Amino acid sequence: MAKALIDRMAPSLPHSLIARAGIVLAGSLLLALSAKVQVPFWPVPMTLQTLAVMSIGALFGARLAGATVLAYLIEGAFGLPVFASGAGLAYMTGPTGGYLLGFLAAAVFAGWAFERGFARGLIPTLAIFLVAEALIFSAGVLWLAGFTGMEKALAAGLVPFLPGEALKLGLAALLVSEIRRRFRD
Repeated sequence: MAKALIDRMAPSLPHSLIARAGIVLAGSLLLALSAKVQVPFWPVPMTLQTLAVMSIGALFGARLAGATVLAYLIEGAFGLPVFASGAGLAYMTGPTGGYLLGFLAAAVFAGWAFERGFARGLIPTLAIFLVAEALIFSAGVLWLAGFTGMEKALAAGLVPFLPGEALKLGLAALLVSEIRRRFRD
């Protein structure tokens, strides 16, 4: 199995369950903090979560990234204030629920792609993150359409986010490409 970037960044990091749980907890904290940095839109706020999700996927690999986002979702389901606004199962089944599920798919996909070495350079990294973004917004807009209809879901849940997402996608690609460059095998 290919190495996750985090294993190259910290080769002496133990692979014990406790060490991995610490990584997952730190990643879920990063996601929670990224949810609090937001521009208030309706019905879905613009946050830094997509930047965090893509970075976690790229750095942690598929398994740890998936566990991290799953832990974040479980924390929110149990009422911890980790989401942009609100908490609990009722919040998760509201208009933002699809985006939350998309985070899981995007993190696992990005982790899988990075572990397999598909991100060799800035352009492939951008392509991987673009697919990850598509996973987030496909799930989010489809879910939101159940509340507002497809036309309104696209108008409120995708179009206003495109400029910000392009910026975050570029930032994530530059950040992760630089980390990869510094920690090559």
